[in-house]
This record gives sequence, structure tokens and C-alpha cells, in this order.
Amino acid sequence: MITLFDFWRSSAAYRVRIGLNQLGLPYTAVAVDLTTGAHRSPENLARNPQGLVPTLDIDGIRLTQSLAMLEYLDETRGGLLPQGAGPRAHVRALAYAIAMEIAPVCALSVRNQVAELTEGRTSAADWQRLHYAKGLAAFEAMLTDAGSCCFGDQVSIADCCLVPQIYNADQVGIDVTSFPKLQRIVTDLRQRPAFAAAHPETVKP
Repeated sequence: MITLFDFWRSSAAYRVRIGLNQLGLPYTAVAVDLTTGAHRSPENLARNPQGLVPTLDIDGIRLTQSLAMLEYLDETRGGLLPQGAGPRAHVRALAYAIAMEIAPVCALSVRNQVAELTEGRTSAADWQRLHYAKGLAAFEAMLTDAGSCCFGDQVSIADCCLVPQIYNADQVGIDVTSFPKLQRIVTDLRQRPAFAAAHPETVKP
């Protein structure tokens, strides 16, 4: 039995939902409502000391951090990273560019603090738009081996990271048409069952 402690709008949880769906792994979702502060509850802190989502219970172990979960799924089930050290490193770089560079800077806690510290001179939305534009431009340039997916035609952890981040970018009006490779890939991936089933509007309470 696989249990995912989840929040429907969390991009990190969205990544893991895609990965589980892509590998055909059924799971039970347990909601941790970030809007009510449930992530800071004693119950969530006991399973995730950082007070975050997602948390994944699988194979008798408990995992935190979405990329660790996706790489664990690949190592134990296969299918989320290509063969060969070079291609695997390239796909990891793509995934990390989103999950470790774009996402943290645009996280809710960061953008709200920026708005507070600047006394509203920089809004949370303006902050996101600035860093999404810079980060996605760099990501587009990194798509040197893209096919229908970020790397060739195989869904990978990079795709699991990209689609949720574009969902977030859409919420603040980022126009991705200036990134043609990225737009083409996301448009295709969103039609695929594993991605559609993981979409926030599909899984929200």
C-alpha cells in the first residue's frame, strides 16, 4: 500500500502524483491542507520534520522531498530516468533547475515575505513573474535533447517537475508562448492520462 500525504495545489505533491500515475502505481491520498496550517500540525511534523508536503509511505519506509521520491521510484520500479550516466545527469539537471532554482524562489513563504519586507513595493505576483521569466528562459535553453518530452520521447522526472511549475506560472499570467519548446512539451504532456489525472483541478477536494 502506498500513501501520499498531499495538498492539491502543491507543485511538489503534483510532481509525485504524476510520477506515481506514470508508473501505474495506485496510492491513497491523505490531504494536508496548507491553507489551514495543517502542515505545521504535530501529526505532519512527526512524519515530515520540515513541515512540508508531500510525504510518501512506500515499501515500509517514509520519504520526504519530492525529487527523492521520484528518484526512489525510478531506482525501485524504473521508467523515470533514461539509460546512461550522461542522459541521466542531463535529466536530473533539468529537474533540479525547476525544483531547486525556480520553485524555492517562488515559494509562497518567500514571495509573501518579499511583499512584506518591501511594504508592497514588490508584490508577490511581480516577484513570481520576474523569477519565472528568468528561470524558464534558462530552462528552454537547456532543452537540447527534447522530443515530445524534456528528454527525447520518454517521460522523466524533468517532465514531472515542468508541468506543475507551468501550472503555477499560469496562475500569475506568465506567457509561455515565448518558450516554444517548453510550450510544445507541456501542451502534449497535459493530454496524457498520467498528467491529467494528477492535475490540481482533478484532485482538489
